[in-house]
Amino acid sequence: MTVNLCFHGIGTCEREREPGEARYWVAEPMFQRILDEAAKHPHVRLSFDDGNASDTTVALPALKERGLRATFFALAGRLDDPVSLSAADLQDLRAAGMEIGSHGWDHVPWRGLSPADARRELVEARAAIAEASGGPVAEVALPLGRYDRRLLGRLRGAGYDAVYTSDRFPARSQWWLQARYSVTATDTVESVRAFITHRPGPRDARNAAVSVIKRLR
Repeated sequence: MTVNLCFHGIGTCEREREPGEARYWVAEPMFQRILDEAAKHPHVRLSFDDGNASDTTVALPALKERGLRATFFALAGRLDDPVSLSAADLQDLRAAGMEIGSHGWDHVPWRGLSPADARRELVEARAAIAEASGGPVAEVALPLGRYDRRLLGRLRGAGYDAVYTSDRFPARSQWWLQARYSVTATDTVESVRAFITHRPGPRDARNAAVSVIKRLR
């Protein structure tokens, strides 16, 4: 099984763009320690959502130092935002051997989008990120982790190779829908180690069942 760990911001959230965002920022010393733990486990995959500038100023050097790779899910609508990843940043990530994915345009939930908004978030954002980064974008991460059967159908129609959620249970590398554990400000090395090393149990079964319900609704 694969354990997908997802980070958002590293350091201090200076300004929340949506309520509760600061909860998903991890202090830099703790981030470094969590990466040290992740490096011990080959079945761990790393990803970064929201396209914060800390992805290149903090995360990239730390990953390179440990010989780790990750996928960075950028937001097309923030490429010109000074506190977010720019086109040059995305190109630097690619040059360092990292993967680039799409997190959409405006960081809004994708359930119930109109056809025009769905095209902007699922298709146009992908094209903009591919152009900015200078390479293909084959994977996507769901903003706020919300999905249903209609949305997944749209994503399949758009031809994405993999879709990453916020469902908290292990995944298999070949699955199209990839569950992830989001690391938060309250996590510690011990709590993250528990994600990585635990044997699947009742909580995983419950979370997997919730995922099935989402896919069917």
